[in-house]
Amino acid sequence: MLWLPALMAFALIVLPVIGLVVRAPWSRFGALVTSPSALAALELSLRTAAVSTLLCVLLGGPLAAVLARGTLPGLRLLRSVVLLPLVLPPVVGGLALLYLLGVSGFAGYVLDVAFGVRVPFTTTAVILAQTFVAMPFLVVSLEGALRTGEQRYESIAATLGARPWTVFRRITVPLVLPGLGSGTVLSFARCLGEFGATIAFAGSLQGVTRTLPLEVYLQREVDADGAIALSLLLVVVAIVVIVVGRPRSAEGLR
Repeated sequence: MLWLPALMAFALIVLPVIGLVVRAPWSRFGALVTSPSALAALELSLRTAAVSTLLCVLLGGPLAAVLARGTLPGLRLLRSVVLLPLVLPPVVGGLALLYLLGVSGFAGYVLDVAFGVRVPFTTTAVILAQTFVAMPFLVVSLEGALRTGEQRYESIAATLGARPWTVFRRITVPLVLPGLGSGTVLSFARCLGEFGATIAFAGSLQGVTRTLPLEVYLQREVDADGAIALSLLLVVVAIVVIVVGRPRSAEGLR
């Protein structure tokens, strides 16, 4: 009974990629994906996605712990706000960041006047846009791991005299490591494919803010073959990221 819808779902995911493979300009593929603009966009995408994912872990990890283990009132509302980037169109998130940190935004005005710092249309803006859209993936994965983790081990260690930092480092972290790994991989993949928030908040400046998805969009307007080749490059990079990171993070779930 389940095979038919499962096959249909698989086909819905795979067939569009096969369409790209069939249509790809294989005779010029190497030249298209190694052009200076393509390599610059790929390098920028990988670099910003790595930094954004690190921010997701450093900031989203504590947030996930608060949501999973906290007892403060209003946590349900806080969780809803945290998940907002999952349902908002990314371009809306980009506009929200622009009107917060742009020159006309209240935070952007302070940064500009007090420190002479302008965030929009810089590489920093790319990183913030990616972090905004990707952090919920880390928070959801890690919060789920924290909620389902065996808290009795932590309680036993505490009653035996272990300090809170020791309990966290020796017990909590190993228990939630699969969820953390899964969330990290998902966050990195989401950062790598981010488009809407980036173009709204950071623009498309070659070597500065033009990531690989933006380069695909630009090439689509001038060279369809180039857009297809770069799309396949992005697909390959995403698959490599998932294959390398996902099995290790999923071992603990078996």
